[in-house]
Amino acid sequence: MGRGTGLSKARIVNGLSCEITEGNWKFMVDMPEGIGGNNTAPTPGVYGRAALGSCLAIGYMMKAAELNINVQSLEVEVEADYDDGALLGTADQHVYPGYHEVRYKINIESDEPEEKIMQMLDKGDQHSPYLDVFTRAQTCVRTINIISTKTH
Repeated sequence: MGRGTGLSKARIVNGLSCEITEGNWKFMVDMPEGIGGNNTAPTPGVYGRAALGSCLAIGYMMKAAELNINVQSLEVEVEADYDDGALLGTADQHVYPGYHEVRYKINIESDEPEEKIMQMLDKGDQHSPYLDVFTRAQTCVRTINIISTKTH
């Protein structure tokens, strides 16, 4: 129960501009002009940080409802340190292309006791799919399908 598989498709449409589809959803990803993109949409990093922040915010509010905790407002800020030199091949070979550190800050407005708020936030963290994705190594399996355009 609760198991499933998500399937997103990313297709290059113009230079580095990429169209993402999943089910009925369609959105764009791009890179800045300075590194060859068209700057027409957010970068993958924007969506990655947004996935973490929104997953945490939604999870906290679900736990607030479950624990009957009144929250007037809730905001999650996500900061991530990176070195694009690793992506571009200009950094030292020991620099990773991913984030060096990710920090998230929760701004919450509530009249509830701090102990109840902390319990809600801790439970939210324990059940957050994207906090898990960001903090635990995932198994990634690559499959390749080469379609030749050469005529014989």
